[in-house]
Order: sequence, then structure tokens, then C-alpha cells
Amino acid sequence: MRRAVIDRHGPPGVLRVEEVEDPLPTAGHVLVRVAAAGVNFVDLHQRGGAYRVDLPFLPGFEGSGTVLAVGDGVTGVHAGDRIAWSGCPGSYATHCLVPAQRVVPVPDPISLTDAAAVLVQGMTAHFLVSDVAPLAEADVCLVQAAAGGVGGLLTQLAVLRGATVIGTVSSSAKAAAARQAGATHVVDYSREPFHPRVLEITGGRGVDVVYDAVGRDTFETGLACLRPRGMFVLYGQSSGQPGPIEPQVLNARGSLFLTKASLGHYDTTREQFLHRAAVVFDLVASGRLRPRVHATYQLDDAPAAHEAVESRTAAGKVLLCP
Repeated sequence: MRRAVIDRHGPPGVLRVEEVEDPLPTAGHVLVRVAAAGVNFVDLHQRGGAYRVDLPFLPGFEGSGTVLAVGDGVTGVHAGDRIAWSGCPGSYATHCLVPAQRVVPVPDPISLTDAAAVLVQGMTAHFLVSDVAPLAEADVCLVQAAAGGVGGLLTQLAVLRGATVIGTVSSSAKAAAARQAGATHVVDYSREPFHPRVLEITGGRGVDVVYDAVGRDTFETGLACLRPRGMFVLYGQSSGQPGPIEPQVLNARGSLFLTKASLGHYDTTREQFLHRAAVVFDLVASGRLRPRVHATYQLDDAPAAHEAVESRTAAGKVLLCP
């Protein structure tokens, strides 16, 4: 098998590919031939050292593929099954040992590429709009990075719930992608500040919810876009960690709510994990949720895949297809 490895923290070039013996399925695991692995900001943070990991480190935590063999104690999964997974380090590889508890069956109508593109980011988008800050018809939300991997899916799901989406993007190309996802209003903040436009669109009221995956660059201005008692949902930090905020600021701006949300705190059991995955896959199979793949890269081109995500030029999901 071939796999990517990180021996030291640094720029994308520290990613290298090595060849090792094919693994054997261990107890409680399945051996998978990888079809596609997702590239995410967490991978960049681990590679760069913002998130500390033990070195050498095997990057990638999500993907899709076909089961080659199963280990002792595994039930309900068989050789030949098409599956997707999350929470499994070492997914940047031709083969991967995946804990059976992290396996999700992929329905026949969905390609393995789409499954890798939508599982984690689709589940993230779903829990944000349905659990963290549930949207209702006539709500107005601001989606930062509305053309990103999660942002594009979140926009689609918000529209399905009857909400109006104001999306922010950083380029004209991404503006088109956000509109395709269903955003009613799109603001390219590389050309104009988004706060005045949000207030203009909402008649000065502000939005009900802000969903922010950008972090430092948009955090304070995003707070100013909320109506009184509005909710700010921070779920990522592509531009860096926001600075500290005094609780009194939330009060002065109208008793605002602020949360830093993680899917693992909402889906705490395998049953919940499988249920949300099934909901997302059903939305994809029915055509109500459309994954957007920005680009696919070969395993040897993992540094270029990281550069595409790190530059924030990607409109949609970036995948490695070994």
C-alpha cells in the first residue's frame, strides 16, 4: 500500500508518500481499498502544527471505499461493501484500517466520490441548521464562506428549511457557486464590507443566525450583523482563532448567543451517527442536496490539495483519489 505521512510540521511540502506492507484487518476493524479521502482544514492545522499530533503522523480522517476484508468481532459489514467513514487517521492512503464503529454504508445511487465529499461536511451542515441553531421558515441567516465545502451544503439545507440565506464569499467565482447553492443575497467581501450590506438587506434589523467557519477575519463584524437575541455559531477558523470577547459585549449588542459547536458533542452514540448519515445520504440520493467537488488530486499531489484548501480558493470539496 501507499500512504501519505508527515515527519515534521511545516508547509504542504512536508507531506510525503511512502510504500509499506499491506495491512491485515485487526479485531474490530475493516480493511478498505480507498476510493477518495477528504481534505479538510483540520488536516492543514495538524500538518502546520496549530494542532499538535505525535510525529510521524498519518493525515486524513475521512474517506470512502470498498471493504476488502473484516477483522474478528465485526458484524454487519462484509467484503465488497461500499462504505464511507470519519474519525480514522491515515485516510490519505490506498488502503485504510477503519474501526467498524465509524463505518457508514453508502447507498447504491451515491458514488463513492460523492460519499466522501458529503459525509462529514453534510453531517456538519445538517447539525448546524437543525440542532445548534434550528432554522425555521422566514428566518434570515448569514453564512460565511457560503461557497466552501460546508458552507455550500449549509446554504442548501437552510433553503430547504425555508430560510433566506445571505452568503459571503471572497471572489466572483465563489459568488456564482453560492448563488447556485441557493443564497438569495451574496456579498463578495473582497470588494465591499459585508456588514453594511447585511443591514441594508435586512432593513437594519440584522440576521437571526450567523454561521461562521472563517473565524478571526469575520468574527467581530459577524457579531455586529446579528439582531437582538440572535445567535452566532462558530464552527471553524480557517483564518485563525478569534480573539477573546468580553461577555458584556454580547449583552450590549442585544443579549446575543455565542457557541463554538462540534458535531461530536451532538452525535454521541453510533445510532445517532448512523441516523444523521442516513438522513444526509437520503437528501443526496433524492437530489435535494448536491455535493460540490472542487477538485480531485492523486495521492502524490497531496501538497497541491493542501495548497488549494489553504489558499481558500476552493469552491466545494477537495478530495484525494489514490
